[in-house]
Amino acid sequence: MCRFVAFDLAGIEAEEGAPLPERVLSGAPRFRTWNLEEAFDGTLFAGVWESTPGHWRIEYDEWEFCHILSGHSVVHEEGGESHTLKAGDSFVTRPGFRGSWEVVETTRKEYVIRL
Repeated sequence: MCRFVAFDLAGIEAEEGAPLPERVLSGAPRFRTWNLEEAFDGTLFAGVWESTPGHWRIEYDEWEFCHILSGHSVVHEEGGESHTLKAGDSFVTRPGFRGSWEVVETTRKEYVIRL
C-alpha cells in the first residue's frame, strides 16, 4: 500500500455542489471538490475545493486547515473579524466557527478536515 498521496487532480472527477439555498446571502456560488484522501473511518479528508463568486453562511463542526491556491475571498467571523484571503494564505477553522464565506473572485484551496 502506497503511503504517499500527491495533490494531483489529473484523472480525478470533481464533485459538483453548492451551499444549501437557505444559507446563501448573495449570488449563486457553485462548488467543485476533488477529495484526494479519506482516512480513519471517514474522519479525515484532504483535497482541493473551488467556489465561484457568492456569499453564504458557514458553520464548522469540524477542524479544517486550508491553504488558498488562487482567487480572493473574505471569511467573516460571527461577532468578530473579517479575514481577507488570497493565494498563499493558510488558516485553520476550529469546531464551533460561525460566520460567512464571501467569494469575491473564484477561489481554490487545499484542505485537510478532521471530524
